[in-house]
Amino acid sequence: MAIHYVCRHCGAGIGKLNRTNISVQELGFQQLTQEERQSMIHYHHDGTIEVKAICEDCHEAMERTPSYHELDTFIQ
Repeated sequence: MAIHYVCRHCGAGIGKLNRTNISVQELGFQQLTQEERQSMIHYHHDGTIEVKAICEDCHEAMERTPSYHELDTFIQ
C-alpha cells in the first residue's frame, strides 16, 4: 500500500510513503472529522491512498494573499 500526498491546490506531489503496515494513529487520520476525511483522503482501487494536503509554495502564497483561502484553486 502506498500513500501519496498531493497538494489540493496545485496538484504537485508532496511526498509518498511505501510502508505496508501503518496505522491510522501513525498517520494522524483519527484527528480528522468525518467530513475532513472524506474531502482529504481518497482510496483507489489498486490500494493506493491519496491524501490532499497543501504544499509549501501554496501555503506561502496563501500567507501572502489571505483572500486565496476562499478559493479551491488559485494557481493558474
